Order: sequence, then structure tokens, then C-alpha cells
Amino acid sequence: MKRIAPFYVIFAASLWAVDGIVLRPSLYNLPVTLVVFIATTLIALLLTPFMAKNFHQLKILEWKDWLVFFAVALLGEAIGTMAITKAFFYVNHVNLSIVVLIQKLQPLFAISLAAVFLKEKLPTQFFYWGGLAIAGAYFMTFGINLPNLNAGDETTQAALFSLLAAISFSSSTVLSKRALKNVTFEMGTYLRFAFSAVIMSVIVISFRTINSISDISTDQIIIFLLIAFITGGPAIFLYYFGLKKISASVASICELAFPLTAIILEYVLRHHILDAIQWIGAFVLFFGILRVTNIRVIKPKPAG
Repeated sequence: MKRIAPFYVIFAASLWAVDGIVLRPSLYNLPVTLVVFIATTLIALLLTPFMAKNFHQLKILEWKDWLVFFAVALLGEAIGTMAITKAFFYVNHVNLSIVVLIQKLQPLFAISLAAVFLKEKLPTQFFYWGGLAIAGAYFMTFGINLPNLNAGDETTQAALFSLLAAISFSSSTVLSKRALKNVTFEMGTYLRFAFSAVIMSVIVISFRTINSISDISTDQIIIFLLIAFITGGPAIFLYYFGLKKISASVASICELAFPLTAIILEYVLRHHILDAIQWIGAFVLFFGILRVTNIRVIKPKPAG
């Protein structure tokens, strides 16, 4: 089983690329809040029958556990998914593989946040490789040009939304370590989507974007179902199933299937390809992040 475990992670990461490059951009005419609400709600409803037998786990959760799950859903699914969805909606203006590649900065943010909240000391080499990864992300996005900070520049906007998503997902990853303390990863995944569905329902009602539900076409209904049944909940389960049996460093390499698949799809579907400088930036980003993920942080010594 350990021999094929990496392929579960590779397959899941490839499905996420299909979601971002093929499926989600097809919903660009709908409000972002409505898209995330429908997607997360469908996934929560899909998982409910499978998780009903495990609801007994919820009895042992304290208010702190519920609070952490709420924060995970708010950051990882609500804010993070809205940000990345908005970035993918620049489908007609930006090479979406760049949006996906910026997501590879997540380990950098996750380790930094863990150091802040868990008081872990970061070795000097973390800043070297982390800085290299950020430099690579910059050249991959903008090439040798300065970013255009005008409000109408789609590349800068898409990059900023993708960066916000990476920070949000990283924050959720750090909090998830605490959230999974008293439940299985299956129940943790379910609670993440369930809480997100509740949060997004409040948002779509408050901003009245729920009224745009009548604008959803038949083709878009099929897209939502594909997200729910293939690239959403099922992909996450495949990812965690494989992740349980491989090391973090191996997983970080397997997850490169996400951006690599995205680059291929962008070329096949829209004939978008990175130029020479952007390719160099992408490889520098990959190299820096792979080195970052292999760094061992220094655990704080217990008091006394």
C-alpha cells in the first residue's frame, strides 16, 4: 500500500488542477460568494450520510474545539476559497497556471505561522530558501517587469487574490493540527465543510447574492455537481488517505502534480504558456519550497 500511496496524492492534486483550470472558471459570471456557498454546501450534504455513523465523536468536543473548527472553516474554506475562486475568474485575462503556482507558497506561510503561534524557532536557512521561493514567485508572475499597481491590472489582482488564498489556507493548516486533536481526519474534513456551509449561507443572505441563484444555467449545475462529487470532498479524502502513509517531503513532491497539471491544461485549453523568465521563476519557486519543507524547526523547550 505504501508503494501506491503517493499516487493517491498525485491524483488528488491533479483533480484540484482540473477544478481550478477547467471547472471553476466556467462559473465566472456568478457572484463569488454564491459559487463558494453552493460548492461547500453540496460537499457537506454529500458527506453527511457517510459521516452520520461517526457523529458520536462530537460528544467529546469542548467549546474550544468548536471554535477552532469554526476558524478553520472561516479561513480555509470561506476566505481562502473565495479568494482563489476570484483569482480563477480572471480566466479571460490571466494565465491561470500562475494563480495555481503561487499556491505553492503555502508551506512558507504555514511554517511561519506555526513559528508565531507555537513558538517554534526558525533556523536561518528557512529565511534563505523562503526568500528564494518568494523571488521565484515574483519572476514567475511578473517576469522582469515591475508589477502594475493600477486597480485595472488583472495580473496583479489575480496574484494578490491567490496570495491571500495561500495565506488563508496556510492559517487553516496550522489550526487544523489543533482541530484534529479529538476527531478523525474524516470527521475533521466534514466539520470543515459543514461550518463553511453555515458561514457562507450567512454571507450570501447578508449580501443578497443568494438572489443570483436563478442565473445559474443547466451547464453550471453540472459543473457544481462535478466539483462536489469529484474535485471537492472525494479529492480531499484521496489526498489524506495517501498522506497518512507517506512523509511530508514525499507529499510535497507529489503535490507538484497540481501546478504541473495546471500548466498543461492552460496550454491545451487556452494556449497559454509561461515565457522563459517565468519558467525560471517557477523552477526557483519549486526548489525553494522543496528546501523549506525539509527544514526542521526547533521545538520550544517545555517550561521548568
